[in-house]
Order: sequence, then C-alpha cells, then structure tokens
Amino acid sequence: MNNTSTPTTSATDPLEGSFDIVARQDQAEAEIAALRGDVEDVKSRLDKVARAASRPSIGGAGTTSSDGGEVKGFVDGYLRRGRETELKSISGATPGDGGFAVPRQIDAAIAAQLADISPIRAIAQVVQTGTSGYRKLVATGGIASGWVSETAPRPLTGTPQFAEIAPPSGDLFANPAASQAMLDDAAFDIETWLASEIALEFARAEGTAFVTGTGNNQPEGFLTAPTATAEDGVRTFGTLQYVGSGSATGLGSTLDAKLIDLIHALKSGHRQGAVFVMNSATLASVRKLKTADGAFLWQPGMVEGQPDRLLGYPVVEAEDMPDVAGGAFPIAFGNFRHGYLIAEHSATRVLRDPFTNKPFVHFYATKRIGGKVLDSNAIKLLKVEA
Repeated sequence: MNNTSTPTTSATDPLEGSFDIVARQDQAEAEIAALRGDVEDVKSRLDKVARAASRPSIGGAGTTSSDGGEVKGFVDGYLRRGRETELKSISGATPGDGGFAVPRQIDAAIAAQLADISPIRAIAQVVQTGTSGYRKLVATGGIASGWVSETAPRPLTGTPQFAEIAPPSGDLFANPAASQAMLDDAAFDIETWLASEIALEFARAEGTAFVTGTGNNQPEGFLTAPTATAEDGVRTFGTLQYVGSGSATGLGSTLDAKLIDLIHALKSGHRQGAVFVMNSATLASVRKLKTADGAFLWQPGMVEGQPDRLLGYPVVEAEDMPDVAGGAFPIAFGNFRHGYLIAEHSATRVLRDPFTNKPFVHFYATKRIGGKVLDSNAIKLLKVEA
C-alpha cells in the first residue's frame, strides 16, 4: 500500500491580504474626504456669519442689543439723521412724550460733568426717581426714653414725629445747536459734544436754583428757606440758623471768631463732612484773614485734587452765593449731604429740531429736577448784620 501525501496550502493567502489592505485604504480615504467636506461646510458658514456681522445696518441702527450698538444707533440714526431709532435698553424712548431718552452712556457722561461743574450737586445728596414726584419722611424728634429700676413699671414711649419733604421740581432744559455740515462730518464726535453742551447749560441753571431757587417750577434753594438765630431743637423744623457777622455792612472785624462760632453752631455729627460755601469775591476777603501770629486762616490744598481749607474744613466756591452786603448770607457752612436733597428724574430726553433755526439743528434736552433743604440742622449761615 502506497502512502501518498496531499499538498497543503498556506493559512493566509497573499493575494487575499492585498485586497484587504486596498479596501481599508479606500475606506480611510473616503472618511478623510467626508471630514474635509464637513470642515469646508463649517468654514463656509463661519464666513457667512463674519460677512453679516461686518455689513453696515440699514437705517443706522445697531445690529446687536448691546449698549454700544444702541448708542451708535441713537447717535447715527437719530442725532445725525433724525431717524426714529428704537432703543430697547432704556425706558421712556417715546417720541410722543417729547423726545427720546438718551442711552445710559450719554446720560452718565452728562451726570459726571454735572458733578464736576455744579458745586452744590457735588456736595449734596442726589437721588434718582422714576416719577416726577419724590417724597421723603424725616424724623424731627427722638423717641422718649429713660432709666428705671429692675422692678419699676415701664412707661409708654412717645410717638416719633416726622416731617414730609417734597422737593419742588421743574423741567430744566438746554437747547444747543449744531450745523448740518457738522453732523454730516463723520469725524465730528457728536456724542461727546452734546453731553458737554447739555451738562454746561444744566450746571449753570441748577447751580442758581440750588442756592436761591424760588420753588416755583424749580428747586427751592437753601437760602430761600426761613432763617432764625434760635439753636437746634428750638427752631421750627425747616428753619436754618444763622450767626451775625457783627457788622451791618460787611464781614466785621472779628470774622475769624464768627467763623469759629459758625462751625460750632453745627452739631458734631454733622461736622464730619462739612464744608464752607461762598463765592470767589467773599473768598478773596476771607483769604486775607490772619491769626495773631500772622498765619493765614485759609490754607491751600497741598495735593492736586485736594480742596482748599478754612479752619480745617474744605472750601467750595459757588458763584451763585450772594456778595457781602447788608442783610445778605454770603457764607454757608454745613454738611450738605445731610442738609440738602436733590431729586432728579433718571432719564434725560432729547428732541431733535431741524426746522426752527435753519440751517442749524437744535437738540432740545430736558430733565426734571427738584431740590429742597432736607435737614435744617445740618446747614448754618453767616448773615451780614450788626
């Protein structure tokens, strides 16, 4: 019997392995091609978004809801061209109410310049209101208290007394004008110009009102309040105390002593943060005062930005304070943050008027502002009298 062997083949066919490698390469290339297609699709979409973002908006309005876009829309759309731009981040932007409320950035720029220019605003208490009226309750007397023994009966405490402060108010307006050629000039910074013009006119008008305002459709100035020589706790609430100068026509020969009396007529709680207020003509006289050893009572600020001081207290120049004359109140001393209240409506409104004074465009700006003495114990006056 013959033993014959059957030939065997290899477990792996070389030709079959080559086919597998080619198939895997084709699959990988197909996946890479699909991935490249996805990348190109994403890139195309991003390019479309970038082109849309850089495209100028129709009508000058901002393309986004950000404050920067709204300010640009207000400036380019309404101030430059008179288009009625809708501003969604502010309230009161309704032309039917007399104009547009300016965006917050412009209103903040106006407020910052007002604080720098208007001396009384810089030292008084300023509150923002959402309505044209504002009222505040002020306690005029403390609650009764006392000492008792451990077992003694406790009497009822007294009812606190309050007074309502309602600052008289009025619409303060400014009406700056610019030529249409200025507005058409893209390099003209209308936003900064308008804020500066409005702030300057507002500061001039309110500076007078906060000092000598009548309270009739305007704030009531602190010099308009009734005055008396009676001390705190004796005077009627709302009446300011004054100290006489010792002369019927001038500041007298003992002004330094009178100023010390004026300082200490103010309670110690109010002296923290108190300032002298006078105009430049009165300050010229006060700066000449000297002590017995020849030192000036007035001392200049030693650091830039630091106020000048008189007897250790800052001096604020307010040109609306009266000059030295018989019966006048040329010097005030007090804590005005405690003593005088300014209430203002939060929105400044601007009405664009290109018709009244052609070829100029007027920007009629209004803001409702009120003011009144808040705590009559916090402000003292020097009166020219014998």
